[in-house]
Amino acid sequence: MRELIFEGRILRLELEDGRWEIVRHADAVAVLARDEDGRVLGVWQQRPAIGTRTWELPAGLIDDGETPAQAAARELAEETRLAGTLTPLTRFYASPGFCDELVHLFVADDLRPEHGASPDEGEVVEIEWRDPASTWRDIASGALATSGVTVLGLHHALAGGALGLAEGADAQQP
Repeated sequence: MRELIFEGRILRLELEDGRWEIVRHADAVAVLARDEDGRVLGVWQQRPAIGTRTWELPAGLIDDGETPAQAAARELAEETRLAGTLTPLTRFYASPGFCDELVHLFVADDLRPEHGASPDEGEVVEIEWRDPASTWRDIASGALATSGVTVLGLHHALAGGALGLAEGADAQQP
């Protein structure tokens, strides 16, 4: 039996069997984009939940009616004003011990300007291309705050793509 404890704009908190607190959260996307020098594209933004600014891959929630690929294209355009060819890399649950959020990670190639989009209202982002190795060191030392999906994307970039892309992966299903 599930009891609704809280319902907000992007999440619901439920209690299952009087014991398990479960967060129902909208699924999300993130995009790994690299330039010709191997640098990785990220955005700086203030994250109130942790009280600091983070550098993260362009990312966001999947809107109702969108596929993960459509959401990834939209988020890349909104946050960076770029478009590209998107290929699914992987998908994973952000924190399956208490939350059902599924994150889809895409790789963007053939980047080009996209002039028609802008960040969501109230969203302030600053774009920065970074060297993946020095970014990895900054995260490992605690000098840079980031997200789990960004760490995974950096790992893929540092592996030189050796991890492979999800051949024919259906980004719709876990």
